Amino acid sequence: MDGRAGFIVLFCLMGLTCAEPVKFIDCGSSSGKVAIVDINPCASQPCQLHKGQSYSVNVTFNSAVVSKTSTAMVHGIIGGVPIPFPIPIKDGCKSGIQCPIQKQQVYHYVTSLPVKTEYPAIKLVVEWELSDDDKQDLFCIKFPVQIVS
Repeated sequence: MDGRAGFIVLFCLMGLTCAEPVKFIDCGSSSGKVAIVDINPCASQPCQLHKGQSYSVNVTFNSAVVSKTSTAMVHGIIGGVPIPFPIPIKDGCKSGIQCPIQKQQVYHYVTSLPVKTEYPAIKLVVEWELSDDDKQDLFCIKFPVQIVS
């Protein structure tokens, strides 16, 4: 197989392994607008998160404000009750966003989501917020997941 044919085969295989963007609900993005949410790997929806693994989360959004900082908070909504979900880095400026955040700019918030082995196997809704200087949401999204063994 020559180099071009190998490249084409590799490109096609990569396309088969790429997941579609995650379906999400905007839950109050007052300082920005979300365009795309990607979780990798997430082959189907709701995303199945395996205990003991870590997942890459990428939220592409457009800011409607200027902000020197950004702070992330994650909750698992179980039975209508928000339960804090720890993430390694809460500072959005250390998660792919170059601060200060400028108005009408597109940003890619990129972080990891570790799923601890002690988490129960359960279906839940994840609520992910990224706040600006004034504690307004640059984005607030909700999406379903299932934690599995």
